[in-house]
Amino acid sequence: MAFAHDTETSLLAAVSLVNSAEPPDTLTSSAELEEFRTQFGYTGRHDGDEAELAEVRALRPRLRELLTADRDRAVAIVNDLLQRAEATPRLVRHGEHDWHIHVVDPETPFAERIAAETAMAMVDVIRTDEMSRLGICARDDCESVVLDLSRNRSKIFCGPSCSNRAAVAAYRARQR
Repeated sequence: MAFAHDTETSLLAAVSLVNSAEPPDTLTSSAELEEFRTQFGYTGRHDGDEAELAEVRALRPRLRELLTADRDRAVAIVNDLLQRAEATPRLVRHGEHDWHIHVVDPETPFAERIAAETAMAMVDVIRTDEMSRLGICARDDCESVVLDLSRNRSKIFCGPSCSNRAAVAAYRARQR
């Protein structure tokens, strides 16, 4: 299942944001928030101050709940997030991206835009019954969220660090 570009980008951003809360916390400054905003191509209002950083950081537990929920619970969270955002889907085109959906005004505070765009991305995941693409890292001591966009659904680790550690541990176990 290939999701639309804006869906994939929103999901990747949400996973990155949620995982930034895992030790070590990596979203602790306005500069890191700016890097996040730039990396995932967010447009619209961006205050870049400590209040905005605090709002985005406060969003992480709710998004984690959404990304790790079962399908029915995810529906309830999505509906709540969209209602709170007073979402009004509209097609927009900007930069190098062709027509895609935005659901809130560009002047909406950044944390609210992240929540609404994540909710819209999850609409696609739920409607296509692809919740199995989201999970928790397979490494025993890691609680990071994994988004598997691979064709064969084989991604089980949150990133190269966990994958490498698991491979080394398996190698050492075989050598014993």
